[in-house]
Amino acid sequence: MLGITKHFGALVANRAVHLAVERGTVHALVGENGAGKSTLMNVLYGLYEPDEGEVRIGGQRVTRLSPARAVELGLGMVHQHFMLIPTFTVLENIVLGIEQSKGGLLDLDSPRAQLQEIIGTYDLKVNPDALAGELSVGMRQRVEILKVLMRGAGVLLLDEPTAVLTPQEVEELFKIVRLLKSQGKTIVFISHKLREVKAISDRLTVMRGGEVVGSHATAGVTEGDIAEMMVGRKVLLDVKKAEAKPGDVCLSIQDVTLVGGGSKLVLDHVDLEVRAGEIVGLAGVVGNGQTELVEVLAGFRAPSDGRVRLDGRDLLEMDVLERYRVGLAHIPEDRHKHGMVVDMDARDNTILGKQRDEPFSRSGVLDETAILLEARARIAQFDVRPPRPDVRAGDMSGGNQQKLVIAREVSREPRFLIAAMPTRGVDIGAIEFIHRHLIELRDSGVAILLVSAELSEVLSLSDRIAVMYEGRMMDVMAASEATEQRLGLLMAGIHDKAEAAH
Repeated sequence: MLGITKHFGALVANRAVHLAVERGTVHALVGENGAGKSTLMNVLYGLYEPDEGEVRIGGQRVTRLSPARAVELGLGMVHQHFMLIPTFTVLENIVLGIEQSKGGLLDLDSPRAQLQEIIGTYDLKVNPDALAGELSVGMRQRVEILKVLMRGAGVLLLDEPTAVLTPQEVEELFKIVRLLKSQGKTIVFISHKLREVKAISDRLTVMRGGEVVGSHATAGVTEGDIAEMMVGRKVLLDVKKAEAKPGDVCLSIQDVTLVGGGSKLVLDHVDLEVRAGEIVGLAGVVGNGQTELVEVLAGFRAPSDGRVRLDGRDLLEMDVLERYRVGLAHIPEDRHKHGMVVDMDARDNTILGKQRDEPFSRSGVLDETAILLEARARIAQFDVRPPRPDVRAGDMSGGNQQKLVIAREVSREPRFLIAAMPTRGVDIGAIEFIHRHLIELRDSGVAILLVSAELSEVLSLSDRIAVMYEGRMMDVMAASEATEQRLGLLMAGIHDKAEAAH
């Protein structure tokens, strides 16, 4: 890709980007959310027309790219969000769009034989007759890879392929990627996870702000080097923290049950305690009840059964505002839906939930001076950029929106903080900043429930770790006893190695 530039209105998503990928290699495309990686891949796959620049495949210039033309040229894209029809079998999903007929009827015998051959070649063990909706996440991803291989892909574009996998599934994926490479396939691996990039790629290209800031042999750079290129400054990747000194039980969850659609238990008799001055990490593959548990604690949902107490008070009897007033604070998973009003300015967002209280309101009238002072203090304390209280929240970057939400929740001086995906979609520099503040809160005696899809984040921040699978609490352990292997098995619903072997 030579000099690729792509605008969306005034926004420059890609600026004069050069990307050269050698045949038969794994090339990582690295950068934070918003760096321009996905836009670049969508240009390559023909979903976007570039404003400037050209694409060459095998030395030949390609014009008027479209997804169909990209497939003809041997490109295959495995999207971050899988595109399978759950009620179709694996085979039916794979032939969708390339159906063959025999005697006027759909021919599944020829593609079945071809599929079995590909499954054997790449050791992609999948049952062609299994329903896609009943497969694990890792298996669904294999089906997506088989789909592009069936279409003759020589170059596979994998967009954030490990985002929803357990550690064991990540290892399985890496085995598949290495086998694909050994068979002469070329893989572009899009990611922001530095350890994975180091483990799987031969070369890497780093993007920041829509531009390429460097391209290197992976073996020649450290994780710290990559992080510095991504952020533009040195970054502390390790979380520094002293031993926790937990106090009394602050939050107590007992036998909490929640019935979802189709009478399925979304939360299945969940028990958990969080003490003052400790961080309890909640691990699990996305979609196993973590979000629903947070919604119950925050007051967005009422459980079917069970008890939740904060410092001995019955939390389930309180509305959201009352929960805030007895010491709960909440950094929500979706900052736009539950964390802020994007059309309001930064100043008003810093007092959401506190606008009825003194000093921000006197006799029902807002005190603009007090609000402005609060906003300036929080913006300075959390290095929110631009440092202007009058900037519209929706015009800030994702990382600065997140800092604004965290600044407001921390300023409540909570007894108990729910931190749900606190670093989702923020750059490495902001991650470092947020992690440091969570540790400071813990050390000041706040009880913290950390919910994160990033296992490395759970392992580095937590004092104890709880694992959820299909709405059940699988285990709770000291962080010092936890390994990625052990957590990964629990995240897949397996208690021990003997059960895994079985």
